[in-house]
Amino acid sequence: MITLKSAREVSNMREAGRIVALALQELGKRVVPGVTTGELNQFADEFMRREGAEPAFLGYQGFPASICASVNEEVVHGIPGLKKLENGDIISIDIGAVYHGYVGDATLTFPVGEISAEASRLLQVTRQSLFEGIGRAVPGNRIGDISAAVQQFVEAHGYQVVRDFVGHGVGARMHEEPQVPNFGRAGMGPRLQPGMTIAIEPMVNVGTYEVMVMPNHWTAVTRDHSLSAHFEHTVLITGGQPEILTQV
Repeated sequence: MITLKSAREVSNMREAGRIVALALQELGKRVVPGVTTGELNQFADEFMRREGAEPAFLGYQGFPASICASVNEEVVHGIPGLKKLENGDIISIDIGAVYHGYVGDATLTFPVGEISAEASRLLQVTRQSLFEGIGRAVPGNRIGDISAAVQQFVEAHGYQVVRDFVGHGVGARMHEEPQVPNFGRAGMGPRLQPGMTIAIEPMVNVGTYEVMVMPNHWTAVTRDHSLSAHFEHTVLITGGQPEILTQV
């Protein structure tokens, strides 16, 4: 069932989104060669708690950390630890915060030092594909309009969107209805209504869209070990243009 959020619920989600956006902003300053993904996780955890929020990911279905830190060919659900970032890496940091019972959820992919032209282009295309999708998040459109916009933009630039993981509704729970795929046909799926809150999150690969899950049962990597990027915002459907809840 798709839930429409009240003004009070939206207010709490705005604050959760603000905390997520600020955390990502600060994390971006700390993404440098030599830092460990575990150090980034510790900073994010402490930052959210100082801001009055709880980490949404920690313990969620057994996940052992407060952020997902996915490096290079890792698509999603990278577990932070002792891995040191190296010059030329890219890292997708997915973060969720719970404020007064409501979730904000966002992801940015950061360059580590100087990255290749291919990696830079991948980040640019993936980020823009997110905004192509957000631009379709208006009342009267359908979920498929978002999905098709993302897929068409990505494939026009020679990349592939991941099929095994999709965006989703978000609110009092991390994952709510509806699912928001990054592929599909325009005009299909649930109709968008004011008060819906959804996480739109393209995951884009240089090579095949196929992924596989590593033995830790969490981290998904590209099957051909090509680079992958991930960008995400929590978005409110309004009576007009969509409101991005996870940016400052």
